[in-house]
Amino acid sequence: MSAPTDAMPRSNRSGWLTPRRTKAILKRVVLYLLLAIVAFFFAGPLYILLSTSFKTMPEIQAGGLMSLPHEPTAQAWVTAWGEACIGITCGGLKGYFGNSMVMAVPAVLISVMIGAINGYALAKWPFPGARFVFAALVAGNFVPFQVVLAPVSVTLRTLGLFGSVEGLILIHVIYGIPITTMLFRNFFLSVPNDLIKAARIDGAGFFWIFFRIVLPLSPSVIVVALILQFTGIWNDFLFAVSFSNPSSAPMTVALNNLVNSNFGVKEYNVHMAATVIAAAPTLILYILLGRYFLRGMTAGAVKG
Repeated sequence: MSAPTDAMPRSNRSGWLTPRRTKAILKRVVLYLLLAIVAFFFAGPLYILLSTSFKTMPEIQAGGLMSLPHEPTAQAWVTAWGEACIGITCGGLKGYFGNSMVMAVPAVLISVMIGAINGYALAKWPFPGARFVFAALVAGNFVPFQVVLAPVSVTLRTLGLFGSVEGLILIHVIYGIPITTMLFRNFFLSVPNDLIKAARIDGAGFFWIFFRIVLPLSPSVIVVALILQFTGIWNDFLFAVSFSNPSSAPMTVALNNLVNSNFGVKEYNVHMAATVIAAAPTLILYILLGRYFLRGMTAGAVKG
């Protein structure tokens, strides 16, 4: 009879440290290390923004970019929000933050609703030329902003909306319709046609089916469209700087003017605080709805 194997290590007897498992563990460790390095590079600028915004100017001038504030102070945040001078106007970002909100919220809601109705019509109510209409709308996603600056300027002046928040809302609604239509149309293709047919047999109309059946089935794509539109509109600079005036300028224009202002000494702590304030709404949106955004991306919101 063979000798007992009690002396054999338990891990080897159970097969836990087989070559295959060891290789898998090593791969996972390497993957986590790579992810940690990538996360560090992405989070590094945010750390510098936050830490610098709580420092005083003498501490910043003394060096130590990556060091934590020795005596943290929120004065830079107070100055950036309500006391900083932007160009020749003093008052901080407070008013411009309101302009961005007044511009972004209606533009997002209107463009998402129109895109949802367009996508529903193209996916579930086919009509002659539907493919051509969809192709034309999708082509709108690839038109560079710079190409339309001159005609948009003429159009806004004709409508009396040049230099106003309403004019920026109109621009972002029109430019948002192609991407939202594409998102909703591709998602609605996955909705069973039998639901639509049954509702039509029962006498339901276009909008009744849309609001009572199709839209309640679409929270994932709605979240994707809301986040993409809000991020794009909030961060827009080209349209904002081209078609706004000092009283209607959004945050991006105010932040650019503040950072590039030549009045006095560069207050880097104020600039960093202003940058975080400008980025805060999109960061908060991703923190609150990020998991739903990922679900929407993987549930068919961008397939097709």
